[in-house]
Formats: sequence, C-alpha cells, structure tokens
Amino acid sequence: MHALGLLFVVFIAGNADGLPLLHCDNVTIVTREEWGAQPSKSVSYMGTPVSVVFIHHTAMSECHTKFRCAEEMRIIQRFHQVDRGWDDIGYNFLIGEDGRAYEGRAWDRIGAHTLGWNNVAIAFSIMGDYSHKLPNDAALDAVHAMIDYGIKLGKITPDYKLYGHRDAGTTECPGQQLYDLIRTWKHNGRLGNEPLVKPTPIPYQPTTSTSGIY
Repeated sequence: MHALGLLFVVFIAGNADGLPLLHCDNVTIVTREEWGAQPSKSVSYMGTPVSVVFIHHTAMSECHTKFRCAEEMRIIQRFHQVDRGWDDIGYNFLIGEDGRAYEGRAWDRIGAHTLGWNNVAIAFSIMGDYSHKLPNDAALDAVHAMIDYGIKLGKITPDYKLYGHRDAGTTECPGQQLYDLIRTWKHNGRLGNEPLVKPTPIPYQPTTSTSGIY
C-alpha cells in the first residue's frame, strides 16, 4: 500500500452544509449521491477525532465493480432503514472488493454499527461475508488507506485502537477469517480478555471536511 499523497478538494453540488467533500488520491470515495442513497431520516453528529475504529463485514453479497457495489449499497441501506428501522445505513464507510470506499454516514455522523460505541467510533464495513475467506487485497488496501486518510483529516487519532465488531458485542462479525487478520494489525486494541474501555465522547465541532447529502 502506498503512502497517502496530495489531498485535493472537490465540491459536491447540493451539499446541505455547503461544505467540501475531501478526497485523497490513493482511494476513490464514492459519494452518497453517486451510489444513489435515499435521504437519512435524521442526522446526529459526534465529536472527532475518535480514538476507536471498528471493522465489520456486511455478511451479505460481495461486489467487484462500482456498478455492483452501488447496487449493494442501496440494498444494505434499504435493509437498515426499512427492515431494521434505522435512520440510515449504519456504517460510516463501506468498502468494496473493487477497492473503492462508499460513503455511508461519513466521518462526523453517529452511526448504527456497534451498540454502545456509535458516538465514539468510526466503522468501516467490507461488503461480503468473511467467515471462511479473506477480502481481496484491493479491499484491505482501501481500509488501510481510509484509516490513514481519517488521521490526515483529523477525524481519527494517530494512536487509535482498532477492534472487530465482536470485541464489543455478541456477534460473529467481522467473520472469523477477517477477525484473525485484523488481530495482527498494528493498532489492534484487543489484548487478552480484558473488557474494552469506552472513551468519553467529545463535543461536535463542524469542520471543512464535514460532508454529504443526507
């Protein structure tokens, strides 16, 4: 995986906050507008930078093209909003095996991904089921790139702790194969069987990298 390069700004027409959505040159972020998101029922913000990152899998279909991943995003959002009754798609960003990141609730919104931790953590969910196999390199590189990008933006602390969803709840997520892998990553925070310590939420402050059409 290459180091992050030059950051540049693009403006998204219709952004409710009139703020720019920032992109970086080593991972493509597909906006909500681009994948055809439905409006959120409500929006709540959290303070950043967060010191906790959660890794999930959707345990649904994987995808390998922008067209197919956009379709899967709409399926997941409909499942979360209609079947589960949530305000929006639960994760901050989702990752496809096409190597792209797909905007969910983005950096500053409180998610619906990890019960009890949604207001102090950012979650990246890889589209697919990784109980018995690993995501491809394109997806894994995109996860690393997005975390590094979040640090550059000031949305994630450089000394963040990384967990799998199962570390904070009774679930198989993010799948055994993926979970075993992230346990080897540098920022893995799960050591032994000690309970996780939730950080104190910090007040929300709007920034120029708050983004999205919600």
